[in-house]
Amino acid sequence: MVSPVLRAVHIHPVKSLAACAAEQAVVEPWGLGGDRRWMLIDVRGKVVTQRQQPGMAQLSAMPLPGGGVTVSAPGSAPLTVDVPEPVCTVGAELFRDKVEVVEAAEAAHAWFSARLGAEVRLVHLDAPSHRRPVDPAFGRPGETVSFADGYPLLLTSSASLDALNALVARGDHPEEGPLPMNRFRPNAVVDGTAPWAEDDWDRIAIGEVAFRVAKPCGRCIVTTTDQRTSKRGKEPLRTLARHRLVGRDLLFGQNLIPEGTGVIRVGDPVRILG
Repeated sequence: MVSPVLRAVHIHPVKSLAACAAEQAVVEPWGLGGDRRWMLIDVRGKVVTQRQQPGMAQLSAMPLPGGGVTVSAPGSAPLTVDVPEPVCTVGAELFRDKVEVVEAAEAAHAWFSARLGAEVRLVHLDAPSHRRPVDPAFGRPGETVSFADGYPLLLTSSASLDALNALVARGDHPEEGPLPMNRFRPNAVVDGTAPWAEDDWDRIAIGEVAFRVAKPCGRCIVTTTDQRTSKRGKEPLRTLARHRLVGRDLLFGQNLIPEGTGVIRVGDPVRILG
């Protein structure tokens, strides 16, 4: 029997921009080091993601030592953005949560606004005290998250993607498959499991770090966005609605909450603790 292993690690320095593959990552209480510490907001202070701006898929951000990023886009000169001085914070709205953020330099606002065709501002998550609490229905007191949708990490499995792609191939839009894993924007991808095995996990360990499996991940329209072209289709939501609908949620992947800190590495064993 093949033992599960960590196949891939992905970090998203700016929320909803292209992912960065990493060989290893530091696990912090609120997520992987450098993951989703930056985000875009509109003129009202509301978060901007691929839900509103699918073109964000074609923008990328590479992390820099100290927390800054270099952002780039096809046909554009890259821009280096330093972590702003925490002189003052402004309020922003991330879905239903209010968060305190620090605005980047004006050059960053202008760079993103020009490429998205809308006025946006790049903001940074400053002190740990500004992290958002995890949903108390699934989190414990004191557990927090950065700019991720709701939980510190998202895990998916290669076997489940293969099973989903087999269903897509038999569905109404087979021409849209097979779908790559980047549609689902995970932090950790696991090999060596049965399809949908992660549905039954309560606790796992990746290398030296233990995690609680908080809840399955309900998927949204972002998964229908081709991350190379930013064009949208029907899949995988059409197939998930037929085969993975639980309540109102279309499920793929599992949300994780770290039980400690450490480093996870590609190739680490994944142990099922409960």
